[in-house]
Amino acid sequence: MLQLKFNAIILNHMVEYNSDKLDAVFYALSDPTRRAMLITLADRKTCTVSELAEPFDMSFAAASKHVKVLEKASLLTRKVDGRKHFCTFSADRLDEAKNWMDFYKKYWSERLDALEALLQHGENNG
Repeated sequence: MLQLKFNAIILNHMVEYNSDKLDAVFYALSDPTRRAMLITLADRKTCTVSELAEPFDMSFAAASKHVKVLEKASLLTRKVDGRKHFCTFSADRLDEAKNWMDFYKKYWSERLDALEALLQHGENNG
């Protein structure tokens, strides 16, 4: 029972840890256009907003809205030089999201392994 209480404390801590930042990352990644923009940035390192909009049938304003969501999630940085907006990929927040998902992968794997062991134990005694 102590182990279960300890895990619940850790679980609650993880859920609350950087919730706003993680919410922004997952929201940004929820849109296929923004995911495609990140792939482009990861390949090229730096792009203008116009270059990010190029593969899509969208205006500069629409592309800029997507960029703002990515920027708010700290998945890219934007530098303005005159009329051009240069965007650079930033992977740090993706690492945080991956760590969050890895925690839950381990958490649920352990629970499912315990359930499997319990079910196998019941079959062997039945």
